[in-house]
Amino acid sequence: MSTAQTISKSAAAIDKARAEGRAALIAYLPAGYPSVEESIAAGIAAARNGADLIEIGIPYSDPVMDGQVIQAATTEALAKGFRVSQVFDVVAGITSKTDAAVLVMTYWNPVIRMGVDEFSRRLSEAGGAGLITPDLIPDEAAEWLEASDKYGLDRVFLVAPSSTTERMQRTVDASRGFVYAVSIMGVTGARSSVSSAAKDVVAAAHAAGAERVCVGLGVSNAGQVREIAAYAEGVIVGTALVKTLGDGGVDGVAALTKDLSTGLARETGLAGEEA
Repeated sequence: MSTAQTISKSAAAIDKARAEGRAALIAYLPAGYPSVEESIAAGIAAARNGADLIEIGIPYSDPVMDGQVIQAATTEALAKGFRVSQVFDVVAGITSKTDAAVLVMTYWNPVIRMGVDEFSRRLSEAGGAGLITPDLIPDEAAEWLEASDKYGLDRVFLVAPSSTTERMQRTVDASRGFVYAVSIMGVTGARSSVSSAAKDVVAAAHAAGAERVCVGLGVSNAGQVREIAAYAEGVIVGTALVKTLGDGGVDGVAALTKDLSTGLARETGLAGEEA
């Protein structure tokens, strides 16, 4: 059935969660850490324990947005010989075993080096939902907009507390699937509290017409998930999961994902409150 609009796997996953009265949980894991096989197993474990979407990061030598934990993991993956083309193996490994929407988060340089059309085609063939592009702005994304339409992929751009009204509007208009709201200025990393700016960024994105806004950077426990789930359509957790994968392996990822998912429900009951 063809529609004028490309059917978005990310939107479908978020809408399914919304129909169940909760926010969606998005789990970030780096491809190739601690190995390609384990990154696939970790993605499957997250999907089977409450993650609605899986975000697979491509290790990159100059990760401007990544904090210490993720940088250390991606540096290790690169040291072990990870190649960009292996991200498609990771995506296919997860999509073949779960129903989760699987997106790739990548700096733009690796995509350009492979070729935007080639990268998009291979991602689509692997069952991927689309790309999250932290260092690409819509104004410079003509080739990606074309390829994402051609292969039916979601394009997730980032907005931040610093986004002007005009930039917010342009980003919301160009995005498909969801808009990624960065809750703080700075790099990724688990924090003890979630910045109050997150709520303002989400409100601004909604005001610009975004139907689905997901918040990332700084979320590490079920209490913070619950806080964000009250006003955003999705909650993105990265650093805490990557640290757990390093310390406790795939089983640790499964347990943490299950715990994080307890914070997703919009109706606040007494059960499961954090002390």
